[in-house]
Amino acid sequence: MPKMKTKRGLAKRVKVTGTGKLKRGRAYTSHLAPRKSTKQKRQLRKASLVSKSDYKRIKLLIQK
Repeated sequence: MPKMKTKRGLAKRVKVTGTGKLKRGRAYTSHLAPRKSTKQKRQLRKASLVSKSDYKRIKLLIQK
């Protein structure tokens, strides 16, 4: 059986940290930005970690 291919679209959106956690950007950042408060836009700038429930599934998709 051949090796699984990496899902390139997901690999470009998720980075692996030094400890093996998955870092991702936040949603709701660009579309309809003027309506959002300054506080909300500032908090959306920060990257966050992939949730525990999605971690296993995403890890399988990005491994080579």
